[in-house]
Amino acid sequence: MSQSKIPLVGSQRSALRGSRQKGAANPNERIQVTILVRRPTSREIASKIEANLSRSPRDRQHISREEFRSRHGASEDDISKVELFAKNQGLEVARVDPAQCKVVLSGTIAAFSKAFDVSLFLYDHPSGTFRGRTGAIHVPQEISQIVRGVFGLDNRPQAKPHFRLLDNKAAGKVSMKVSYTPTTLASLYDFPQGLDGSGQSIAIIELGGGYKTSDLQTYFSKLGVPMPKVSAVSVDGSTNSPSGGINGPDGEVMLDIEVAGCIAPKSNIVVYFGPNTDIGFLDAIDAAIHDTTNKPYVISISWGGTESNWTTQSLDAFNQAFQNASALGITVCVAAGDDGSSDGVDDGLSHVDFPASSPFVLACGGTRLNSSKNKISGEVVWNDLPFGGATGGGISDVFDLPSWQAGAKVPPSANQGGRIGRGVPDVAGDADPITGYDVLVDGKNAVIGGTSAVAPLYAGLVATMNQGIGHPVGYLNPLLYTKVSDSVFVDITNGNNGAYKAGAGWDACTGLGRADGAKLLNALKSA
Repeated sequence: MSQSKIPLVGSQRSALRGSRQKGAANPNERIQVTILVRRPTSREIASKIEANLSRSPRDRQHISREEFRSRHGASEDDISKVELFAKNQGLEVARVDPAQCKVVLSGTIAAFSKAFDVSLFLYDHPSGTFRGRTGAIHVPQEISQIVRGVFGLDNRPQAKPHFRLLDNKAAGKVSMKVSYTPTTLASLYDFPQGLDGSGQSIAIIELGGGYKTSDLQTYFSKLGVPMPKVSAVSVDGSTNSPSGGINGPDGEVMLDIEVAGCIAPKSNIVVYFGPNTDIGFLDAIDAAIHDTTNKPYVISISWGGTESNWTTQSLDAFNQAFQNASALGITVCVAAGDDGSSDGVDDGLSHVDFPASSPFVLACGGTRLNSSKNKISGEVVWNDLPFGGATGGGISDVFDLPSWQAGAKVPPSANQGGRIGRGVPDVAGDADPITGYDVLVDGKNAVIGGTSAVAPLYAGLVATMNQGIGHPVGYLNPLLYTKVSDSVFVDITNGNNGAYKAGAGWDACTGLGRADGAKLLNALKSA
């Protein structure tokens, strides 16, 4: 194999905002790096998804996990070429997973730096020290069409949890604060009665923190709700590790489990713990998608980051994973972000959060919910800015407008040029900490909000709908953006998230609106 190398398309990386370079990484340190290999059957997978779009949920033909593993993995020839490249560079092959199209290599930083023509440095950042790079990764021309991404050279923190504690200044803007248990919200939102998630598995992706079984037992017992079976799956060495603070990732983990568990208490909740890096995040998602033991058919993700912080190779890899999930009949619910239309970026532009902007996920925005005498008295866009948070939403700078969203009158981007792209979010639910969720974290009662709560809320709803239909609904978005939306969604028409205002029909604050759970189930049954 020649030594001629070219930049790997999509691998360009910029320095992380707020970071400071402190010196070269230790050349003798051993690390693992994942090479993502092309999937020869990507077009076939896309065609299977397309064929399902015109079918009712119970008639959809999904690929089984076993069939996917045997028929839709990377080719032996492509893997062999990557293994030969590794051998020539003095790197070891630690693991090969054809189904996930991954070849994991092991070696020293010096060897990886030479193999991919990169310089690796240590950086200080408010979130901690990390190993990083800038510029492009280089690969031999002979394998440039095979390799779709190289991950692990850079291990910067990739995402943040989208939950919010109540801010006293934001709370001071309103005359009355209220909080809800997830079971109360299920009643207010008319979630299907008589369905408890029996026979279903819900996957929850976490990038830090952990849960205590004793806290979960206490929480569900006080609510009089059967405690779901909860288990943890370790990914890339990360484990269920409670940090002991509600402000940290424990708040996210407990919120996700408690919300989804209240909606579907007889379900099997599986928490996949991965490192907070791009490859750790992707590996956790892939672990859930390809889990042949627990077989979850709904995934809840409450972590993310603004699109501009991701490399193109990462965006493509995650989006392909979500496309694979759609082909398998898995619904993926993702929080839309808690920083309004800027998504927390201070460049004066509008941004959307990823992975919520993937066209293969159900993006979940946020509202403020008021009720009286067990009935909803008002629901508006969640926006506590400038003191608190606000629902994410807007127009993707990366993904084009999906065909199923073409009739939703998605407006141009608020940014100069008015790009037409994927509109975020798709649906919404209570997220304002002022009308937040009663949870128990590390032995303490708390009220938490954020779109982090909306993703597991809808994940629990999907699990009960899968039970009620007797078949996974799978790729839900194309079903929602039809005449079904007129009868099952409550339109949220008041408020804004910064650059975008709510209005009649779809908007970039709350999407189609908030679903009436029972009506949605009936609509999908009769679709």
